[in-house]
Amino acid sequence: MKENNRRIRITDTTLRDAHQSLWATRMRTADMLEIASEIDSAGYYSLECWGGATFDVCMRYLRENPWERLRALKKACPKTPLQMLLRGQNILGYKHYPDDIVERFVALACDNGMDIFRVFDALNDPRNVKTAIASVKKYGGHAQGTISYTTSPVHTIASYVKYAKELESMGVDSICVKDMAGILTPGAARELVSSLCKALPGTPVQIHSHMTSGMAAAMYLAAAESGAGCLDCAISSMSSFSSQPPCESMVAMLESEGFDTGLDMSRLQKINAYFKELARKRRPASSSKVDAVDAGVLVHAIPGGMISNLRSQLAQQGALDKLQEVLDELPRTRADLGYPPLVTPTSQIVGVQSAINVISGKRYSLVTDEVSRYAAGYYGRTPAPIEPKLRKKLCKGLKPIDCRPADLLKPGLAAAAAELPPNTIKAEEDILSYALFPEVALGYFKWRNADPASREPVPADLEDAGEKAAAPSAAPAASARPQDASASGKSVSGTPVLAPLNGTFYRAKDPGKPPMAADGAAVRQGDEVCVVEAMKLFNPIKATASGKITFLVEHGAAVSKGQPVAAIS
Repeated sequence: MKENNRRIRITDTTLRDAHQSLWATRMRTADMLEIASEIDSAGYYSLECWGGATFDVCMRYLRENPWERLRALKKACPKTPLQMLLRGQNILGYKHYPDDIVERFVALACDNGMDIFRVFDALNDPRNVKTAIASVKKYGGHAQGTISYTTSPVHTIASYVKYAKELESMGVDSICVKDMAGILTPGAARELVSSLCKALPGTPVQIHSHMTSGMAAAMYLAAAESGAGCLDCAISSMSSFSSQPPCESMVAMLESEGFDTGLDMSRLQKINAYFKELARKRRPASSSKVDAVDAGVLVHAIPGGMISNLRSQLAQQGALDKLQEVLDELPRTRADLGYPPLVTPTSQIVGVQSAINVISGKRYSLVTDEVSRYAAGYYGRTPAPIEPKLRKKLCKGLKPIDCRPADLLKPGLAAAAAELPPNTIKAEEDILSYALFPEVALGYFKWRNADPASREPVPADLEDAGEKAAAPSAAPAASARPQDASASGKSVSGTPVLAPLNGTFYRAKDPGKPPMAADGAAVRQGDEVCVVEAMKLFNPIKATASGKITFLVEHGAAVSKGQPVAAIS
């Protein structure tokens, strides 16, 4: 063993990414607090404990206040900085939010105890992270600028260094390479990390990866030897598979190469034993069916969590047998869309469009609203241009934009506060929760404000919580029965309008918005008249003829593929 003389720090992901990746994000705050003092004394550089899907799941399924979780963890872990994952202008959601909401969210997160903000954008578009980074700096947090790593003809070492310099010019305190799919090889890590360290001397470089492909531990060692100063790990009983490399094993590897992690192995053993026991209660049964290593990720580059989502979504469509076809289609769709890195929300956008391309039997015969907005520039600048003819088809008449998407948004904080019913909120944080997840937050507030004796109990086991957690709207449970057209009392006559997929029927795209077409209104063939939310994205349905439209199912009802949802006469 070499003499320890080089310090390398470890960020623990057990309280956020690890249980999001392995346990469908179902760890409770009480679970965390029971072991928090041991974690706080282990010697970690930081504790990733907030952000990602945890905020949504806290309210939607666990009936917890995510802000209270943050405050409780700060109190329980006074020695170790807390860290969160922030999706830039998307904050914790799946769309861009106005600048005033981004800034106030960051301010309140800092006030409640957050120290380090890992700020990323799925497209590596610097315009989409500048407000978040500026807000973190303004309110005293550590701003970690993040590179969403992927491979493609347009993603090169030079392009990543260029982006890192843009992040540095915004005043970031450190740089993170976020390898969400686990596809960064040791050789590529050496080249990338050494290039970043050379181009940005004095700016610490941190590495985040997943063990999906089985390479991350070897890659971490190569990155450390090339100048990375911090690595993301999870305690061993919460590691590997689609989670991070095991902390204890990485400590042994690093120390054998002369690095000093500063971690207390005796405490790590206690922490590991705790989570090993907790797994009996929290680990979903489906996790036992996940392959330990998925070498296919080296081809399709889909993060592990998205693979499980695709499997579930295809099962809901009665098309699980087409999973391999979807995985084969995915690289083609990704190339068509300009090679976006596959991380929330682009992994969902590309993955679902790939599935629809396969299920429909004809590529892009049905295009989700999210793909249309993506192609038009509403998510940011694509890494490579989309072929003009295809872009026009994908946009579906939506006018492309070249500006920063958030520049088109009006301030939203005051409007969100005004929309809330009286006596709903207890603190300013509630307004932010509502601004990010309106229906989810209202459901939580209603539950929280109800008489405890009459509250719906929180389920002890949420087998599909992680999959539902990524949904952009609060759709009815997947177990809901499709509504028979006859249930509305209206007879089917004229030209039918059919549901293209199994999902949830909506008359409007957004909560509180008027219907896309009024019942009994005159419509023209090709008009978008309603939507079916399927596989977590909105799929617009067009009028199949011109005439008077009559809707046959209720707003919010579950429908099945091929079911008449309206008739035009």
